[in-house]
Amino acid sequence: MKKITLLCLISIVLCSCAVSRKIENDNVELRFLDEYVLPADTRLENTVVGGLSGIDYKNDKLFMVCDDAGNPRIYLADLSIEGKKIKAITLDQIISIKKSEELENKVLDLEAIRYDKDRTKFIVTSEGAIKDGKDPGIYEVSIFGRANRSYTIPEHFKANTDQRPRNNGVFEGITESIDNKGYWVAMELPLEKDGPKPKIYPSRSHVRMTKFNKETGKATKQFAYKLDGVSKLPINFFAVNGVTEILEYSQDRFLVLERSYSAGYGSHGNTVKIFDVDASQVTNILDKNELKGEKYKKAEKKLIFNFKSVKDQLTKEIIDNIEGMCFGPTLENGERSLILVSDNNFNSFAEQINQFILMQINIKNGSSVTD
Repeated sequence: MKKITLLCLISIVLCSCAVSRKIENDNVELRFLDEYVLPADTRLENTVVGGLSGIDYKNDKLFMVCDDAGNPRIYLADLSIEGKKIKAITLDQIISIKKSEELENKVLDLEAIRYDKDRTKFIVTSEGAIKDGKDPGIYEVSIFGRANRSYTIPEHFKANTDQRPRNNGVFEGITESIDNKGYWVAMELPLEKDGPKPKIYPSRSHVRMTKFNKETGKATKQFAYKLDGVSKLPINFFAVNGVTEILEYSQDRFLVLERSYSAGYGSHGNTVKIFDVDASQVTNILDKNELKGEKYKKAEKKLIFNFKSVKDQLTKEIIDNIEGMCFGPTLENGERSLILVSDNNFNSFAEQINQFILMQINIKNGSSVTD
C-alpha cells in the first residue's frame, strides 16, 4: 500500500510539470453553454451514426465526417439553437465517398472536414494506415461524394520513410487559413524521428502543423507545436495525448484542441483542453527532415479551457472523445459560437456517446473569424 501511495505521489508531481493547468483567457475567452447527445441507436440510410471525428458549419448546415474506413461518409444535419441551448440536431442526408481510379489504393480513415463554400467542395484528412504502408492524405471531395484530388504531402509524412509517422497519429485536424489561400493541417502525434509520444512526465513531444496551398495542393509552410503530457496515470498501461483539431481565428493565431486518454477509467479516461496558440514568430521547419537536435522556435500556447471544469454539467459526467471543432452560428447575444463533437468509437472500448458541445467564444483583441 505504501508503494502504491508513493507511486501516485510521484506521478502527481511529474504530471504537474507535464500538463498545462492555469487558464489564461486574456486574449480569447470560451464559455460552456450546452451539451446535446444523439441517441446511441440513431441511424440514417442504413448506417449507424457514430465515429464523428470532424465537424464544420457553413451555409446554415452541419457537416460531419465519419471515420469508418470501410464506409467513409459525410453526414449533413440541421442545427437549431435557441438562446444558449441546442434545441435540436437533425440529420437529414448522407454523402457516401467514392474514390476516383487514381485514389483507388488510398485508405480513407477520415479525421477532419472543412467545406469550401466558394468552390462547393469538401476538404478531408485521412490518417491512412501507416502499419500497412498506406500514406495519410488530404483530399478534395465533391458535393456528390467523389474523391477526385489528392494534395501532395511532404516525404516525411509518408508511411515508408525514415521519419516514420506513427500509426493513427498523422493528419487529425484541418482549418481553412484566414487568408483563404490554403489549409493548415495538424498532426495528432510526433513523427518518430521528431520526438517521443507524450508521457505522464515532461517530454519533448513536438508535432508539425503544415499549410497547404489550395490551388497547387503543395505544402508551403510548417511550424512545431509542443503537446502537453498525459493527464492521468493510466491503470491499464495505455495512455496518449494528441491534437485532434485546429482552427485559425486570426493571422497566425489558432485554437488547438488536445485530447488526452488514459486506460482503466472506463468512460472517464479523457481529458480535453483548448489552447490559444500564437504562431507569429515560429521557425519554418518544412525543410527539416527531423527535429531531434535541431534549433527552432515553436509556437506559443496558453490554456483557455479545460472540460474538467464543466464535467458535472455533462451526461453522466462523461467528457467524451472530443475530436471535432468548428465555428458555429452567431448567437442571439451577438457573440460567435463554437461547436464540438465527439467520436464515440462506435462504443468499442467503453460506454461512449455522440456528444455535441455548444460554447461561446469571445476574441478580445478585436480580431474576428469570417464566415
